[in-house]
Amino acid sequence: MLTVCIATYNGEKYIRQQLESILKQISETDEIIISDDGSKDRTLDIVKEIGDKRICVYNHIKRKAKFNIDYATANFENALTKAKGDIIILSDQDDVWLDNKVETIVKTLDNNDMVMSDCHVTDERLNIIHQSYYKDCRRFEQSLWYNFHHPSFLGSCMAFRREVLKRALPFPKYGVGHDLWLGMVGLRYYRFAFIDTPLMNYRRHSSSVTDGGKENHTSLWFKISYRLYVLKAMLGLIKP
Repeated sequence: MLTVCIATYNGEKYIRQQLESILKQISETDEIIISDDGSKDRTLDIVKEIGDKRICVYNHIKRKAKFNIDYATANFENALTKAKGDIIILSDQDDVWLDNKVETIVKTLDNNDMVMSDCHVTDERLNIIHQSYYKDCRRFEQSLWYNFHHPSFLGSCMAFRREVLKRALPFPKYGVGHDLWLGMVGLRYYRFAFIDTPLMNYRRHSSSVTDGGKENHTSLWFKISYRLYVLKAMLGLIKP
């Protein structure tokens, strides 16, 4: 069984297109878990209109957080705790999967426990801006210490076996993004593979949560505080 986990918040503009790109690739026994962070638009109405029994929606109650990234991380964690699949694929609410994504990931996980794949970077109309995220925007390295200095995990390009999730839960309470934490756990303990073929269109628009590989303009205080929390989490991972 395969589970796709999506964290949503005010995603009415693109959620239908994304779900349609996923549903046609998964089997009738697979599932999509949506954790919604209190959307105030038609996101959940659109999901209901699609009316597919493979989609399960759970409401997530926001709690006070130290960093904005903690809200999305907690929302994804809520979705992941509901997942039943042996293979779990993460998805954002606004991208579009290419037709070979699921097939390629499942085949790669035959001999691995976690995979990261490449993607096209597009504008909001899906016009390709960069053919490759990991060649044109951000370098990917399979190294814990590299990712401490230059986090390169993109959650929407990530998939893994259930064993990885069991070790990764619960997530650190503050300051470590869900994709960075899962990626570090995967690198530290499991067989990790990188697929250099783009498997989705990574849509960048004015409401995007992540920076899409652009220059980071967060404050010095944020950068220092964030890295201290990441370092604490990493030190826990590298203990024998």
